[in-house]
Amino acid sequence: MLRTLLQQIPYLTPEDIAAFVPLWKKRVQLNRYDFLIRQGQVEQGLYFVTGGALRIYFPLPDEEICVGFGYPNTLLVSFPSFVDAKPSAYYIQALKRSALLGISKTDFTQLMARHPNIRRFWYEELEKALVGKIEREVDLLLPEPGQRLQRVRQRSPQLFQHIPKKYIASYLRMSPETLSRLK
Repeated sequence: MLRTLLQQIPYLTPEDIAAFVPLWKKRVQLNRYDFLIRQGQVEQGLYFVTGGALRIYFPLPDEEICVGFGYPNTLLVSFPSFVDAKPSAYYIQALKRSALLGISKTDFTQLMARHPNIRRFWYEELEKALVGKIEREVDLLLPEPGQRLQRVRQRSPQLFQHIPKKYIASYLRMSPETLSRLK
């Protein structure tokens, strides 16, 4: 699956892919509600979701705020912890039985140093993630829940195929009842 997706990226050469794919050595199987990472752990790897659905959330005393999701064919990481090697402020939890492949930060960093196309791939993924986070910030500033829902539907329709509605509602900062009414 990972190889197939990488082969669709025009600038990645067969040599890039041949060097990249075998480094995804860590195979992770999670049952529903298992944690990939808990608050306070330091993120050591980058993950590719091959099956299932996961949420990234920030805990508050009265609620848990979903800040992102992982579903098949997406990359997943507690990004601030991955970059700074500091304890994660977030949890990453499986919402259903999930399968992931992981690459260590060390292997990934060394590979990027040797393969400029892999570095380009990573920068493009970071750019997409940053645009997505800015779009989400705009969504959260909109006063009308219907506008927030419409923007997320346009930007990420696949979210509604993989993620339970109560977590989408948390992501949109609305109640599950409001989300149901709007749908």
